[in-house]
Amino acid sequence: MNTPILVTGGTGTIGSRVVPLLRDAGRDVRILSRHRGDDRPGIQHVEGDTVAGHGLAEALQGVDVVLHLAGGAKGDDVAAKNLATAAKDAGVGHLILISVAGADAMPIGYFRAKAEAERAFMDSGVPWTVMRAAQLHEFVLPMVRGLVKLPLLLTPGGLRFEPVHVDDVATRLAQIALGSPAGRVTDIVGPDVLDIRQLADAYVEVLGGRARRGVPVRIPGAVGRAYRAGDNLAGAGAQKGQRGWSQFLSDLRATTSDRATAPGAYPIG
Repeated sequence: MNTPILVTGGTGTIGSRVVPLLRDAGRDVRILSRHRGDDRPGIQHVEGDTVAGHGLAEALQGVDVVLHLAGGAKGDDVAAKNLATAAKDAGVGHLILISVAGADAMPIGYFRAKAEAERAFMDSGVPWTVMRAAQLHEFVLPMVRGLVKLPLLLTPGGLRFEPVHVDDVATRLAQIALGSPAGRVTDIVGPDVLDIRQLADAYVEVLGGRARRGVPVRIPGAVGRAYRAGDNLAGAGAQKGQRGWSQFLSDLRATTSDRATAPGAYPIG
C-alpha cells in the first residue's frame, strides 16, 4: 500500500524540488499549504495552516511519514508544536524536520525558533529525524546583490556563510523521507565557507558589475560575537554539497540569458 507522504511547504523553494524526487521513487505525496493547489496524478493538495493549527487532522489521515519544510520569519516553533501534536494523535510513524545550522547557538530569534521546533519534534513521542542545513544560495543571493550595488562594500568582520544548493538539500531530504527515523542526522552545507568579500567578488565575476572597495564594519553585541565565533557554521563532520556559490551563479546567469530571449523577460540585477 502506497501511503502518502505529507509534505508541508511542498510548493516552496525546497519542497518543489523534493516532491518530484518522491514521485520518481514511486511514492504518493500530499502537500499541505494555506492555499489549495491543483491535484495531479500521485500528488494531492490539502488546505491547512501549521501555525494556526487548522486542517492538520484531516491532512494527516492515512499518513505515516511527515516531511515538515514549511517555515517563515516567525512562528516556526508554534507550527512545529502543532504539527507534532497532531502527528502523535494521528499515529504517524516518522516526523522529519529541516532546521538550520547553528540553531541552538545563534542568539537570533529565527534560530531560536528553529531550536524550539527541533525540541517539539524530539519530545513528540513520534519517531523523528532532524536535519540542519546551511542557508540556501537563494537566501544569500538578495543580500549579496544588495551589497554589490552600494558605493562601498560593507564587510562585517567574521561574517561567513557556507551556502548550499537547494538540489543537494532536496536529494538528502528525499532519502530521509524514504528511510527510517534516524534522530539528529549530519548537517548539510555547501562545499565552501565564504565571507562577504568572497561572495561579492564571485557575484561580480560571474554576473557582472564593478568590484567595490571594502569597508570593514563590526556587528555589535552577542550576535556579532556569535558570528565571529562561527556559531552559524556547521563545523567538522557536516555533509558537503556538490554545487558551490560560483556554480549557482553560473546557472543563474544561464537561466537569465534564456529568459532574456523570451517576451516580457526582465533582468535579475
